[in-house]
Amino acid sequence: MSPVIDAIFPQRSQVLLSVPAGRIPTVITSAGPAAPTTAKPPVDTTGLIGSEDTEPPPWAKINATVAGARFRHVAGAVPRMLAVMARWAWRTAPRLTLLAALAQLGSGAATAFGLFATASVFTRLLEQGPTPERLVAALPALAWVVGAYAAGGLLTAAVGALQSSLAPLVERAAADEIYSTVLGVELVAFDDPDFVELVNNATNQGVQRLRMATNTAGDLIAALVSMAAALITATLLHPVLGPLLLLTALPRGWANLRVAQLNYEWFVRMISRSRRLAVTGRLVTDRDDASEVRACTAQPMLLAEHRRIADSLAEEAVAMEHRYARIQLAGRTLSGVGTGIAYLSLGALIYLGALPLALAGAAALALRTANTAVATTVYASNRLYEASLYHDIFQACLAEARRHTHVPAPRAGAAELPAWGPSVVQLAGVSFRYPDKPGPAVDDVTLTLRAGQVIALVGENGSGKSTLAKLLTGLYLPDSGTITWDGVDVRTLADAQRHARVAVVMQDPTRWPMTASNNIRVGRIETPDDGDRRLADAAGRSGADSVLRDLPEGPDTMLSRRFRSGQDLSGGQWQRIAVARALYRDAPLVVADEPTAALDARAEHAVFAALHQLREPTGAVGDSPIDRHRITVLITHRLANVRHADQIVVLDHGRVVATGSHDELLGRPGPYRELYTLQSSAYREATE
Repeated sequence: MSPVIDAIFPQRSQVLLSVPAGRIPTVITSAGPAAPTTAKPPVDTTGLIGSEDTEPPPWAKINATVAGARFRHVAGAVPRMLAVMARWAWRTAPRLTLLAALAQLGSGAATAFGLFATASVFTRLLEQGPTPERLVAALPALAWVVGAYAAGGLLTAAVGALQSSLAPLVERAAADEIYSTVLGVELVAFDDPDFVELVNNATNQGVQRLRMATNTAGDLIAALVSMAAALITATLLHPVLGPLLLLTALPRGWANLRVAQLNYEWFVRMISRSRRLAVTGRLVTDRDDASEVRACTAQPMLLAEHRRIADSLAEEAVAMEHRYARIQLAGRTLSGVGTGIAYLSLGALIYLGALPLALAGAAALALRTANTAVATTVYASNRLYEASLYHDIFQACLAEARRHTHVPAPRAGAAELPAWGPSVVQLAGVSFRYPDKPGPAVDDVTLTLRAGQVIALVGENGSGKSTLAKLLTGLYLPDSGTITWDGVDVRTLADAQRHARVAVVMQDPTRWPMTASNNIRVGRIETPDDGDRRLADAAGRSGADSVLRDLPEGPDTMLSRRFRSGQDLSGGQWQRIAVARALYRDAPLVVADEPTAALDARAEHAVFAALHQLREPTGAVGDSPIDRHRITVLITHRLANVRHADQIVVLDHGRVVATGSHDELLGRPGPYRELYTLQSSAYREATE
């Protein structure tokens, strides 16, 4: 009996039977087989978790390219990538880069010098005369050999240390560039799934591969220097030895490249299955899914699905490993044949007197050195070629992110936003369409919003309320039409100018992994708050003060279960924190998008009362006598909460179909009266 099943079902014995392909697992309890149910066709388990995609995602085409690469492709990309990594390294740490280059050249020189010194030792030892005298005569050359290889070892260690120091610096610089660029991207770009996928791959694989490429480039340069030293030494000993060196090492290099190609090919074919295995594993282990998995008694199905996918992956992996072994065997065999030919040729040169016996030992050592260097060169070249493809993705992401970065349009006239504003937001013929949608989400909207007003956006799901709110706040820019803040076109404002004047309460707010107090302050984290008076005011008006009181360390409690001392909150508690965050931010334009969806009736009433109070002035800006009126925009499905709004805007399929006060809209037929009557009748029926 499986201990996993025993742990899942401690109250009764259950046995998971073997699951043939294409069937849901059968569970037998201690009471016997499950009662028969209505006959249904067998369920194809290949579709239980996810689906088996036959076409890999676009980003996987880099691996497909590697799988189909040939030596000529690698030969063209590797020098380019070496130059790219040299620029990255020099830009990041020029001193370390220079030291690493000098150490690598010194290491190669030490290798070449060591080979020549070895030839000198052999010459001394094989000269005519008594053995003791020859040994004494060889001591100086032997000392040079020891010194050369000791220096080479020290320089190799220095190269390794310098590369280890350089690689994380390159990774940090690459991560800083990609993150700083992406943070400046317009919000609408993240509604494009292709852009999101590109960003994910560039920030994950792209940055990591650049770090790996730093080490790989160093390894390749070191191997090239070592191979050049061996080839030059061997060629100087005899011109025939140079080609013989390559003959011994190329077969193994070919095998390494071919195995890498097959590995990438296998990865491309297994992408969908590997993803499904990971998703299934997360369903088993994820905290958020644990309750429903158990409530649905889905444990046996998940375990069987995980085993089925894992078995298919293991079967494919074993078959691929057999192919790897055959290729490696062929490479080693051909390399052995090449080595045999090289040594036979070396013997023939000695026999014919073309190469003195004293130099043959040095030639044999050069053969071995070159063998290792060539194999490393081919392997590192392949890795660097792969890294070049990820670097292309990295650069494509930077270019795409810059394309999605808003550049303020030239401003006509001298209009400037006041210190506190906008006090008037005007929309004229505004339309907006999401990148992957055929029709507009907001279509030809004309509105005027004024400071001191509470404006409610209402309508059914998909009517464009949230999109219009993002347009009002400048988080989205219109495709057509104009939006002006106090007469200034929002397109002429930099992102920072627009975003600094906005406070938003999202339906599903960000759960910042910070302390509770910093979760409220995060919108104005840099603002001084002497005695936490501002924090206390925002928490009190939003109802978040009761949340802070109940936390084990009060406002200093870490709100994240990812940390050992962290705590989590309920959905309603997080919404109170989000409302407090917006109040603390103290912005002239406030948008609350379903801010009380997870709150009880009492807390909901308190939140909306606080939001309605935002219309009232709270003082002046510096020495200016301007009252700090706000524009407050509310989005909610509970129409009772917007009865006292100054203006209610009714949306349907992205268009404004009605505007007016609550009484005005109830006084004429239309969707608002229909929705309000439907909701209010439900309350009346409940109380009758």
